[in-house]
Amino acid sequence: MATASDIRALHSGTVLTDEQLLATYAVADRSVPWLRANFVSSVDGAATHEGTSGGLGTNADGRVFELLRRLADVIVVGAGTVRQEGYRNLALDDEAVAWRTANGLSAQPPFALVSASLRIEPDDLAHYATRPFVITTESSPADVRSRLADVAEVIVAGETQVDTVHMKRALAELGYPQQHSEGGPTLFATMLGQGVVDELCLTVSPRLEGGSARRIVDAAEATPQPMNLAHAFSASDGTLLLCYVRAEPHESS
Repeated sequence: MATASDIRALHSGTVLTDEQLLATYAVADRSVPWLRANFVSSVDGAATHEGTSGGLGTNADGRVFELLRRLADVIVVGAGTVRQEGYRNLALDDEAVAWRTANGLSAQPPFALVSASLRIEPDDLAHYATRPFVITTESSPADVRSRLADVAEVIVAGETQVDTVHMKRALAELGYPQQHSEGGPTLFATMLGQGVVDELCLTVSPRLEGGSARRIVDAAEATPQPMNLAHAFSASDGTLLLCYVRAEPHESS
């Protein structure tokens, strides 16, 4: 009997196990810097329901979300998204930890919080499973950077806007080439504009949202980037799980 978290390959209808999904999403060469973005949207393109992306989530989306975290060297997320989404699930479960260690990865991937203005307090970082990174700018308050350095690894990337090219390269050089970005739309817009996005995993939630909800990209100017469909899965409730990779090589990584 199908369950709400069953995921099937669209072309064959085969129900996929976690191991099959992990193998499909895994990057062939983990040493190559690779930035994967993960989003959910409604059928009509809304990125939030009642203010959060979690309101659009389905069981199948949650399953893939956790598996993508399992594959990551580091989880990149905007500090504003952490506040808005009320991040609480900051550690992988025991099964994921066992899988990671068996596959030569650290038990827990660190988080990298991105904030140009540094609206972050040291106490905000107390609940992370491992010492996080903070990615910020030269124009951010030096005293805040100094306080945060006691509880996080602070990377200064860019003058007034976070330079995600610098961020991607710096994290890779520190041993975190497989980078999993969880948004939000403003950070994703910066990443697209600076050409660092290699892959987009997009869940299409089976609902129409209407209203004036944000899209997954929040930018004033268009920054077109050709993408190729890598694979597509579906769930019994109508959820679509799509994966796109960039169609053209680039120099920013």
